[in-house]
Amino acid sequence: MTDTQIPEELRYTKEHEWIRKTGSLTVRVGVTDYAQQALNDVVFVQLPEVDSEVEENESFAEVESHKSVSDIYGPLNGTVSAVNDALEASPELVNSDPYGDGWLCEITVADDVDLDAVLGDLLDAAGYRAVISD
Repeated sequence: MTDTQIPEELRYTKEHEWIRKTGSLTVRVGVTDYAQQALNDVVFVQLPEVDSEVEENESFAEVESHKSVSDIYGPLNGTVSAVNDALEASPELVNSDPYGDGWLCEITVADDVDLDAVLGDLLDAAGYRAVISD
């Protein structure tokens, strides 16, 4: 997996999720290029319901491939504000465009949360590279 894409502007978890800030209180979440390569052909994505709670480090979604089922873990505490409905008909978007059309959901944090500080606690691109090179 030497050609793994790791965009510099994103934040990452050790569980192979990426996080992109999309608003002052909102982030978009997906699985990394490394994770989608390991999964191989994604055939089903179980997304959370809009308005459901997400807890940091707790499973809130699943990505299923021919090889396995992988849990998706909350990168932070918040509420699901949007899901990528396109994945219902086209779960392979997770493979073909993990950082674009293959995103999973958006999470909104509480008004009193300093989102930049929370994101600062997650891995940057260099930190994620270190995780996957071990």
